[in-house]
Amino acid sequence: MNWNWVTLKKFADLSGYSEEAARQKIKKGQWLNRVHFKKAPDGRLLLNLVEIEKWINTEA
Repeated sequence: MNWNWVTLKKFADLSGYSEEAARQKIKKGQWLNRVHFKKAPDGRLLLNLVEIEKWINTEA
């Protein structure tokens, strides 16, 4: 099983980012659909821990 994808709530618990902060990164286009986040077939928002860690480690 691929555990790269976690729910928004789990991401917030693990990362320290609030759920709203994650939603804002999606809304502003900082995180890309199918790279950093996706919607599961049941409609839940999932975040990719591996890709977000890469994003965090990039220098601005």
